[in-house]
Amino acid sequence: MESHAQNKIIQGAIQDYFETGLAETYVYNSTTEQHTHTLENGVFSLPKNNVGDTLVVRLLGYETKKIKLKESDFTTFLTIKLNPKIFQLDELILKQEIDPMRLINKIDIKTNPVNSSQEVLRKVPGLFIGQHAGGGKAEQIFLRGFDVDHGTDVAISVDGLPVNMVSHAHGQGYADLHFVIPETINKVDFGKGPHYADQGNFNTAGYVSFVTKEKFDTNQLKLEIGDFNTLRTVGLFNLLEASGKQNATLALEYIESDGPFESPQNFNRINVNTKYTAQLSDNAKMSFAASHFTSQWDASGQIPVRAVDNGLISRFGAIDDTEGGETSRTNISATYNKFISDKTTFKTTAFYSHYDFELYSNFTFFLNNPINGDQIRQREDRSIFGFNSKINTKSIIGDTEVDLNVGIGLRNDDSNDNELSRTLNRKETLENISLGDVNETNAYVFTDASFNVGELEITPAVRLDYFKNLYQDALQNKFKTQSATKTIVSPKLKISYNAADNINIFIKSGIGFHSNDTRVVVQRNGNSILPKAYGVDAGVSWKPFSSLFVNTTAWYLGLEQEFVYVGDAGIVEPSGETRRLGIDFSARYQINDWLFLDSDLTYTHARSLDTPENQNYIPLAPKVTAVGGLSIDKFKNFSAGIQYRYLGDRAANEDNSMIAQGYTVVDANINYTLKNITMGVSLENIFDTKWNEAQFATESRLNNETQPIEEIHFTPGTPFFIKGSITYNF
Repeated sequence: MESHAQNKIIQGAIQDYFETGLAETYVYNSTTEQHTHTLENGVFSLPKNNVGDTLVVRLLGYETKKIKLKESDFTTFLTIKLNPKIFQLDELILKQEIDPMRLINKIDIKTNPVNSSQEVLRKVPGLFIGQHAGGGKAEQIFLRGFDVDHGTDVAISVDGLPVNMVSHAHGQGYADLHFVIPETINKVDFGKGPHYADQGNFNTAGYVSFVTKEKFDTNQLKLEIGDFNTLRTVGLFNLLEASGKQNATLALEYIESDGPFESPQNFNRINVNTKYTAQLSDNAKMSFAASHFTSQWDASGQIPVRAVDNGLISRFGAIDDTEGGETSRTNISATYNKFISDKTTFKTTAFYSHYDFELYSNFTFFLNNPINGDQIRQREDRSIFGFNSKINTKSIIGDTEVDLNVGIGLRNDDSNDNELSRTLNRKETLENISLGDVNETNAYVFTDASFNVGELEITPAVRLDYFKNLYQDALQNKFKTQSATKTIVSPKLKISYNAADNINIFIKSGIGFHSNDTRVVVQRNGNSILPKAYGVDAGVSWKPFSSLFVNTTAWYLGLEQEFVYVGDAGIVEPSGETRRLGIDFSARYQINDWLFLDSDLTYTHARSLDTPENQNYIPLAPKVTAVGGLSIDKFKNFSAGIQYRYLGDRAANEDNSMIAQGYTVVDANINYTLKNITMGVSLENIFDTKWNEAQFATESRLNNETQPIEEIHFTPGTPFFIKGSITYNF
């Protein structure tokens, strides 16, 4: 009987108690030392097994299961269920992780659940955000010495749907994540540097990919009330009974707040998300997702330091409080997963998104128009559609395991009435600066192959992107479609070595890019509009002892050309070749079953290479950042945490004569659960620090000034803020 089953393949699925597949579960034959990881739907295939061998199934946060293989296991599709347990970092073996850095995210989601849209992006170690337009505008992003603006150098996606918007009315790569309800997030995948073949446009400083839940642990109703007339309600609902074959969810969110400003923000946003997943067979799964959000707000804008110092306004006052806007986005997507054979899988996602945007700003006050002021309107109506597909196949060549990925995709953006105009009081259009229709298509193909030889893994990769840019300028008397095309090839290479069970050494290198605005591309006939980014990472992930995880990475990133979008002029300014060098450090320590310590530190040296010494600072590039805290996870029905974030002083202009002041902000929260009700209190900025959330070196003129002045303009950070919540689970 045993010889009949000699070296046979075992196929099956790893599931939780909801019968939902568990991705990235480590499946290991302790007798033959063969191993694999489950796919996104929990399915696995493991070769070279014998009757009597022991199968070990391990996933962080679940009980490890051991199964002695029987003859019947080789003729049936195994279904193995894992039970959840208390999170134990000491049980994790780095050698068994697909990517050790993903461990950070697993720990953070477990110990510090996301509960606001701002915190969604903060789950990426070293990433900072800032809001400077009333809560409805996409956040400003900082990562690896980049002032990313709203997404120019970080590629962001949700369930395969791209978030960044090309040739956006407010700036290239604009990434508005406000359609995501935080409680629906299942995991956050991220990577730093341009090292990933499946990531294309905007993946220079890094990428962030969110995956939402297929099923909620329970139905949930949540109410939050806080300072500044803040109200938030959330509803999470499972629409079908617990079943491994079909799941359907509905999530609703409503938020309103006036903010701490003297002129109320009148901010409100409503979100609706739904997702349906069906297991078509043991080897195939289909999911459909739809979401819609709409938001409107008023804003006090960025204010000059001199106006506060002179007593003209307070820190929470405004020069022009008619700023603000409204926006909405509707998303539809479908994803199909297929286990084609015991060695090959296929996944494809098709998506459509419709987006409306209207934003009123006034950065310079009365600089350009001393009579009516410098208010501008940026507006567009956009449709995005496309798909991305990937085939993965595993094979063994001699003693070498080969994991091959091949992907292809297409994206088209059709932005109508893409506008920049000078306006008065949001009512009157004074002048159209730019107005036209943008159509941009990006087609791509990529491949990577991981060669696993013992403890060494080598992954070469290459990506090819093709762009077609079309623009119809509505301000020209004669109709004309301006066009340009461009192709770019981006090679990558990763080397990973498991020096021991709990030491992983790696080197990553690659070429990435960020595209320029279509309006600039056609003006330049496609020349110098896809500047390359050259990146190298070298680091180590290790567990010096069982309850401590540490990652240290030294990195380099050089750009052929950086772009600065000047929103109130409708132009993109090239700022030359740049270079950034840095060190990232992350640590996670589990003190006991319920107490966790986390810390992330970054240092970056960022300089322009095309300007003289002492004139080569990159404005607003972060130099030193630090984030950390202490978290209590379910200790006698209590959970709590205290977190700090530090952003150091940084140059606000090229010669470092103006400084964007750094800050340290400390937040805290505490929650108590009694049966199916959880009550909580969160405290933001508990020491009431006066800090500036956004800062820019800007030339402006007030209505009582005869000459313009260039100085720091800022949006004040939130003062001490308290919010209470009550959650009912059923």
